[in-house]
Amino acid sequence: MTEPSRDWDVAYRQETPPPWSIGRPQPELAVLIDEGNIRSDVLDAGCGHAALSLALAARGHTVVGLDSSATAIQAAALAAAEQGLTTATFAQADVTNFRGYDGRFSTIMDSGLFHALPPEKRQDYLQSILRAAAPGAALYILAFATGALGDADHGGPRGFTETELREAVSTLWRVDDLRPAKVYGNAGPSSDGPLAHLERDEDGHFMAPGFLLTAHKPD
Repeated sequence: MTEPSRDWDVAYRQETPPPWSIGRPQPELAVLIDEGNIRSDVLDAGCGHAALSLALAARGHTVVGLDSSATAIQAAALAAAEQGLTTATFAQADVTNFRGYDGRFSTIMDSGLFHALPPEKRQDYLQSILRAAAPGAALYILAFATGALGDADHGGPRGFTETELREAVSTLWRVDDLRPAKVYGNAGPSSDGPLAHLERDEDGHFMAPGFLLTAHKPD
């Protein structure tokens, strides 16, 4: 969940994990893995601490995690080494303008990155991952809905309406499905503000409204 135009190392250097690092893959994406919908090689775009990449590698997938934060990449590589996961590799990169993987990935997974990008960088990102995608590659994007965590002008993430998300992605990708989904995160309960009214799971993670988009690279 990192935006290339900002220095996200600050968030990853804190003693406590950033709100988007829940210590496991986002549940909506974990279901895709469990159902056998993921094909290698996999790109984890904006991997952060890379819980998703590590889970994929543990299932035998070859996965590359890219993130703009050097601190996150170092932590992800260390975790992979500690777990003996040799099929997961990581690199620091601007996800809106990266090269070196042309036509490689059969699956691209976006676990909360797209809504964190500046609007003017979204098409650059979609073009970059399209270039890295193999023919017919699948794309999965998990993103916040508009207003999920409050107003973007007051610190909340830039979410999407269903129409906005579909139209943004369909400029380059063929959208196959778009459905409501939950985006999980870390934040303590509060008596007011948008978090006060959100559901919580058994571990205390908030569950914010979002969407799961499924698309593929056109022929």
